[in-house]
Amino acid sequence: MRRVTLFINGTSKNGKVVAVYGTLPDLLSVASNKLGIKASCLYNAKGGLIDDIALIRDDDVLYVSEGDPFIDPQTDRDTAHQHGSHTDWLTLNIGGRPFTTTRSTLVSKEPDSMLANMFRETDVWGNKRDERGAYLIDRSPEYFEPILNYLRHGQLIINEGINLRGVLEEARFFGMERLAEQLESAIKNSQPPEDHSPISRKELVRFLLATPTKSELRCQGLNFSGADLSRLDLRYINFKMANLSRCNLMHANLCCSNLERADLSGANLDGANLQGVKMLCTNAEGASLRGCNFEDPSGLKANLEGANLKGVDMEGSQMTGINLRVATLKNAKLKNCNLRGATLAGTDLENCDLSGCDLQEANLRGSNVKGAIFEEMLTPLHMSQSVR
Repeated sequence: MRRVTLFINGTSKNGKVVAVYGTLPDLLSVASNKLGIKASCLYNAKGGLIDDIALIRDDDVLYVSEGDPFIDPQTDRDTAHQHGSHTDWLTLNIGGRPFTTTRSTLVSKEPDSMLANMFRETDVWGNKRDERGAYLIDRSPEYFEPILNYLRHGQLIINEGINLRGVLEEARFFGMERLAEQLESAIKNSQPPEDHSPISRKELVRFLLATPTKSELRCQGLNFSGADLSRLDLRYINFKMANLSRCNLMHANLCCSNLERADLSGANLDGANLQGVKMLCTNAEGASLRGCNFEDPSGLKANLEGANLKGVDMEGSQMTGINLRVATLKNAKLKNCNLRGATLAGTDLENCDLSGCDLQEANLRGSNVKGAIFEEMLTPLHMSQSVR
């Protein structure tokens, strides 16, 4: 009985010794089972093709292939990569960009990752290759580069201009859990801290000085809570939805400013200039507006429609033509106010002190005057020709 040593074509490792019997197809079948390939050709040590089992001698060394030409085992290091054999160095084609690395680099740092499983064994996943033998992976090369560097030296280094979230998505795609945790932490630390502290007088003055007089200063939604903004020129500024609660705005010039839906609760606006101001649906509950001027000689009327003015003190304010339609003035003090031509239709004036007010030509249709005080009114309510 003859016996031979079989090697996979192009290699000189992991040979199998088998007995030779039967026909050549029988020997190829044995070779397939022993070497785990679909054997179809046998070559001798010099590369000669064996087509008859009678040509095989005892103790011959034979090379088995799946049909590919004979490869000299002495050159397997140079050609193994081209023919799919297991080598440490390999090239990845990531989105059209080549990356050359070692198999150990891909599998050692994150051994449970998809990337490690793809390259731990040769072609277990049937990885596709380009014409140069590089493994094709359809991902972003820009985001893959920091991942490969992490696998090489264990440090997460992201170059400037690289989006951390993009690298995180690549790490998740390749199943690299430890790297993903580091990236999530880095993204969280890169976010600016949430600063809800109010803007001070000094900061606002700096903004005012840096803004040209013809430019609009937008302060929409900003927090000025408790700030001292007294006597400042705040004309035409957009304070829509800003937090101005408990602010000191005494004698400030707020002419034509926009305070729509702003929070002015508890603020002090005594003596402020509010000509043509927009305060639709503003919350000014408990604020002080004593001696304020809402009257614009040019005819531009202040608009406080729907504002919450519960408990405000507006004593002695000039409010000719003001629009207080459907506003809430419950328990407010409007003593000695000038409300000539004011629109108070649907306004809640319950328990409101209107003593000494001038309501000539004011519109009070549908307003709630339950418990309101009208003592010493300059224009009595019974004079229907003056009060509507």
